[in-house]
Amino acid sequence: MIVTLIVVCEVGFWVLLAAGLAARYALRMPRLGMGLLLCEPLLEVVLLIATAVDLRNGAEPGWGHGLAALYIGYTVGHGHRTVVWLDGHAAHRLGGAPPPPKPPRYGMARARHEAKVWSGTLLGAAVATALLQLAIWYVDDASRSGSLEGWMYQAWKAAGIHGVIALSYALWPGKAPAPEAGDRVPVRAGSRRDPDDSA
Repeated sequence: MIVTLIVVCEVGFWVLLAAGLAARYALRMPRLGMGLLLCEPLLEVVLLIATAVDLRNGAEPGWGHGLAALYIGYTVGHGHRTVVWLDGHAAHRLGGAPPPPKPPRYGMARARHEAKVWSGTLLGAAVATALLQLAIWYVDDASRSGSLEGWMYQAWKAAGIHGVIALSYALWPGKAPAPEAGDRVPVRAGSRRDPDDSA
């Protein structure tokens, strides 16, 4: 039941997102589009309530309940960034807005960008851990809640791996490729021009 509901929530997330963006830009109905987008968090609330009810009815805590906590945590940590990113592209392609800026690719700017993305993973792991701990207290049976504790480890393991990847961009910042031969280099105001340049 819980796993099926996770799939339904994931599908519902993308359906609401597509409908909201289409209403906002293609149909020129921004209020309706915003209303549909604001319904996104309700999916996580439904999943949270269903998980609690399932445990209350005596269901054995299992991997489905742990996965539900991680799914909610991921949505909290990265859902807003995903919506903003897609909203920018929809505004460009459907609403005539300028293209959204691309994330930096090189140097410390890229490292800061990756750190910001990693902060979403940390938030997701923290939310998942809090939900799992609440479920453990709710079950109140150490012999039945071991699998939920294991999902806490998985949440922070994923955050740790992502953190190492993000840190690598700060330790070894990539350099922009050198301009190829023949590329024009812009002349700064006030600098001397090459005598071979035409007037």
